Amino acid sequence: MENKKIIIIGGGPAGLAAAIEANNAGIAPDDILILERDRELGGILNQCIHAGFGLHMFGEELTGPEYAGRFIDIVKERNIGYLCDAMVLSVSAEREVSFVSPTEGFCRVKAGAIVLAMGCRERTRGALNIAGSRPAGIYSAGTAQRYVNIDGYLPGKRVVILGSGDIGLIMARRMTLEGAKVLRVCELMPYSGGLPRNIAQCLDDFDIPLYLSHTVTGIHGKERLEGVTVAKVGDDRRPIAGTEEYIECDTLLLSVGLLPENELTREAGITIDRITGGAQVDETMQTSIPGIFACGNVLHVHDLVDFVTKEAYRAGASAAKFVNEGGSTPTGSTLQTEGKNGVRYVMPQKINADGALTTETTLFFRVDNIYRDKFVTLSVDGTEIFRRKKRFLEPGQMENITLSEDAVKAIRSGKTVTVALA
Repeated sequence: MENKKIIIIGGGPAGLAAAIEANNAGIAPDDILILERDRELGGILNQCIHAGFGLHMFGEELTGPEYAGRFIDIVKERNIGYLCDAMVLSVSAEREVSFVSPTEGFCRVKAGAIVLAMGCRERTRGALNIAGSRPAGIYSAGTAQRYVNIDGYLPGKRVVILGSGDIGLIMARRMTLEGAKVLRVCELMPYSGGLPRNIAQCLDDFDIPLYLSHTVTGIHGKERLEGVTVAKVGDDRRPIAGTEEYIECDTLLLSVGLLPENELTREAGITIDRITGGAQVDETMQTSIPGIFACGNVLHVHDLVDFVTKEAYRAGASAAKFVNEGGSTPTGSTLQTEGKNGVRYVMPQKINADGALTTETTLFFRVDNIYRDKFVTLSVDGTEIFRRKKRFLEPGQMENITLSEDAVKAIRSGKTVTVALA
């Protein structure tokens, strides 16, 4: 296979948007190659048949397949190159990609720039160390979603869900609509990890109870799951003796967090952020290796696909600029971003003083707890340049700050950018 100007790893919403924007920036369709390991483009959106996508991008509610379909149609209309059933094996710092596919066999392709858009995966039971046997009937929420929405199988009839992430909340409603009885949703933390609208629409509307500060401590059953033990946890997140309760069920769904899919990123030698689990990037979405960019859930876990798309547009345009300008990178000073006083992380982690910093640049961040009536502040080298009142902040909802003209000027002459709560 011939070399490409831009290779995009992942054909989900991030990869599709990055490819389209790279094409908009002047890269010819046949100089772009999207590599997708699934049998079709669209990524995780193909199994997300519920509505709620596209409110920011299109001003209307779309299902996941409808949202993905709009970008797939553009890719196909423009004849942008893509290959499905293509499993990427390695990515090198020299921007060489190795992959295998049934039609092409083993290929090694050199790219002018690479966009990492591999998405994320679910944390499994193995990461939780729940005591008990290993019967059938234990699934990650995303796996159950695929069984129900794509394959047409109902995993069980009496369901307990551990974790209140968005996928778990949505599957509580989905399983109920398919005739299963969702007995309860248990959440280790004292707050839900999902969006408020999903709590209202998926739990409250169907009278499904949410047990905060609760977890599953035991799994029972030999061939098939027969029940689970649920216990209340204290401030240290450890089970409180004497609070155990046995729940008879045949299915346990796990919605206990998402992890950016970054094995390829690590292998390439790219610097990984210890908090997000994704690559560290600058305002152009470029990683620590010039010419390799990252966007979407492989970078940090989003709660809205609309923000994934906007991030991917920036990555695709930046990759095209890198190629068109012969691999040039900013040479000026680099600022670090940081979160303090309740802000868990800030994205991007770096800003180039002479880079692509504009009044359209957005800083994304998440808080580490539930906060009410706080001010979100933005400071450069300790001098506050932005303050906004927020009545409610929670970890399950990503926040953002779009830079003003004054903020851009201050950042260009500073060393550290801090987002904090006051």
